[in-house]
Amino acid sequence: MERKDIPPRPFGFKPSAQPIWIVDDDHSIRWVLEEALKSEGLDARIFSDAEVALDAFNSERPKIVVTDIRMPGISGMDLLEQIHERAPELPVIVMTAYSDLDTTVESFQRGAREYLSKPFDIDEAVSLIRRVMSENGDDEFESDADVQTSTTIIGSSLPMQEMFRAVGRLSKSDLNVLITGESGTGKELVARALYENSIRKNRPFVAINAAAIPADLLESELFGHEKGSFTGANQRRIGRFEQADRGTLFLDEIGDMPHDLQSRLLRVLSEGRFYRVGGVNQITVDVRVIAATNQNLEQLIDQRKFRSDLYHRLNVVQIRLAPVRERTADIPQLVRHFLRKAAEELNTEEKIISKDAMNFLVSYDWPGNVREIENICRTITVMTASRHVDVSEIPLNSFFNTFGSEAATETSWESALRAHAEALLDVDSSDIVPHLKSQFDRSLLEAALVRTNYSRRGASKLLGWSRNTVARKIKELGIEDEPAISEE
Repeated sequence: MERKDIPPRPFGFKPSAQPIWIVDDDHSIRWVLEEALKSEGLDARIFSDAEVALDAFNSERPKIVVTDIRMPGISGMDLLEQIHERAPELPVIVMTAYSDLDTTVESFQRGAREYLSKPFDIDEAVSLIRRVMSENGDDEFESDADVQTSTTIIGSSLPMQEMFRAVGRLSKSDLNVLITGESGTGKELVARALYENSIRKNRPFVAINAAAIPADLLESELFGHEKGSFTGANQRRIGRFEQADRGTLFLDEIGDMPHDLQSRLLRVLSEGRFYRVGGVNQITVDVRVIAATNQNLEQLIDQRKFRSDLYHRLNVVQIRLAPVRERTADIPQLVRHFLRKAAEELNTEEKIISKDAMNFLVSYDWPGNVREIENICRTITVMTASRHVDVSEIPLNSFFNTFGSEAATETSWESALRAHAEALLDVDSSDIVPHLKSQFDRSLLEAALVRTNYSRRGASKLLGWSRNTVARKIKELGIEDEPAISEE
């Protein structure tokens, strides 16, 4: 949580008649928010627990409520629900350090206007409060029920928080959604989360991958066919649209749908009616469509491979899933989750990743995204003999070598170093400089030793280091056990 120096109250400051309530058991959070709001000319009232705030709510009304979720006694979620029952128009912002999809969706379902993830930037928090107040009709400024889901989406980074908010806001709507993102980012998981937290959650969820079905069979898969409509049609088939009636249809890899079939899909989306292949009776359906693609549909439109009118029909709301390289803070959590999952599936003990090994995994580019993380965790679980896994025990030959992989050769070593530094800062910034320097020195020294057939003198000459420096670093970096190293 960061805050620039808080300026004094502006000249002529007059607290608003209705203060902003801050409810949090953490004194530092209450204090810094109160001071930040005061500096903006806003009056704030602070509460250390929800019970006192509810008592005060019996006799007065705030302009807006900002509350923590996890507090002793009455939780912030219960406070939110009670406030929403008594004053549904009152904006409530919930904040928590325990950010996940279920919590985010639940807060919106219980009536939250916005969601603030801890730690947060104070200036951004104030800006969010101002925006919510403006949306609520405050002229002083310019300008989402308990849900349980089986969908596991891991991550607390900013891109994931934005996605959680989108799912929460859409939980009360019936709009079509387009999910975009690279392969392996979890688009179907998000589609299921949208379904499980929607008003259609008790109706069917039907998924179909447009890229996995031959083009000549896709029409029948989507719309069904009548008996005898083509060779091999020995009986009537109910298509995916009929199966999903009053529910949700997930069209994965929509960018691979044949152009002529896109016209039929457009008509169903616009009219809710279609014919089975070979049929004469029109069928009416009520289906919410969630589509997903790893392609740039706008480029496909320019290439005349995708209909622009279909794109706009699907793209009512778009959710972009960030690749893993853009949310490296989530990698440790993802690794631990998939190691735990692999251990359960294989009925074995869970592997424990060392700090160095985790830093190594965080620094990797992960072109296969979350799916690749899951695969390597299964490989580690099966192939690693010891329970505690260090860098040397990661199966590099079958997995990757960070600086020798295709992904690494696409960028300069400076870019790789910068990405590695950013990943380390996301995990732990306490000793990043000595850690990176140690890795840098080790890489240089090992490369020089290999180039000179493990000659200390040769390495010293190549690197411009004294022989004493080379000897000291060999010892400090734990390379002295290499039997091939010689003095010459």
